[in-house]
Amino acid sequence: MDVIPKWADALLIPLLSILLSFFISALVILAIGEDPIQAFKLMIDGTFGRSEGFGFMLFYATNFIFTGLAVAIAFHARLFNIGGEGQATLGGLGVALVCLSVPWPHWALALPFAIIGGALFGALWALIPAYLQAKRGSHIVITTIMFNFIASALLVYLLVEVLKPEGSMDPATARFAEGTNLPRMSDMLGVIGIEFSSAPPVNITFFLALLACFLFWVLIWRTRLGYEIRAYGQSESAAEYAGISPTKIIIIAMLISGALAGCMAINSVMATERLVLNSVEGAGFIGIAVALMGRSHPFGVVLAALMFGFLVQGGAEIDFWTDIPRELIVVIQALVILFTGALDNMVRMPLEKLFLMFRRKGPQS
Repeated sequence: MDVIPKWADALLIPLLSILLSFFISALVILAIGEDPIQAFKLMIDGTFGRSEGFGFMLFYATNFIFTGLAVAIAFHARLFNIGGEGQATLGGLGVALVCLSVPWPHWALALPFAIIGGALFGALWALIPAYLQAKRGSHIVITTIMFNFIASALLVYLLVEVLKPEGSMDPATARFAEGTNLPRMSDMLGVIGIEFSSAPPVNITFFLALLACFLFWVLIWRTRLGYEIRAYGQSESAAEYAGISPTKIIIIAMLISGALAGCMAINSVMATERLVLNSVEGAGFIGIAVALMGRSHPFGVVLAALMFGFLVQGGAEIDFWTDIPRELIVVIQALVILFTGALDNMVRMPLEKLFLMFRRKGPQS
């Protein structure tokens, strides 16, 4: 029987880890001669005090939900897919090719095909590392890291030599047809009379990300395939004894993982209306922290993605309004990852002792 209740493992431990990371971050801000309280207040006001900042937070969070889910499903199969960056990069290529190939008359027609393009290219980019792990024993961490760099180099070549419009100096594709423009949050809320800033590119993809979370939950906890993935992740030998094929689970889990990472490009590419270099902007790596903090559960992934979206948007605010360098947000993100991942036991072990002490005292009283 677990010493720590499930609610404490899912909520209390990540919350304490975040508070510790923020406390250390405050000390770092103090060390560079700035006011940490004023800095955090500026982050909160700039994100939640106006719809523009809140919209940018949701835009970033949408990317992190997709990449967080991509890492989470691999975690359930005890696979460390660190290649979300490359899979999202190739997903962006798939989305761009779909948007450029047809003069789409309306976004409702373009969106389903863009989803297929992004998911297909992301899944195919995850297939080779999955096959090498399943059939050749190559470690998934090493191969997916390598494929991140290959994807980046491949996209540079395609944007500079193949997809760049003639006469353009910008390494980017041509702008997509107007029919591919997704409805933004301001458009959707305006229909029901709610005013929302049109500046942030947050769009209908945010709701697609939430739908992906629901489908993820159904797959993992309500289907036979999900049970097989979890069983394999808990014990490979027991799963094999029960007739579950390791090859099948590794390849299917990685295909779904790559497809989810590739779907991130719907948000980042279609919102900017063209494919540019570095459209992923590190979201594939942040997805690892999101999955860790969210305990590989879709609800936890959403909360963690919103928090990292707040950090990115809040970082832009303090960079604009203070002398604190924006790179400090990378430090805060690193501290969050450190405490929720590598130093998880630093919070867990004292809590285990505390809950164990209360359990021993309970029957006596």
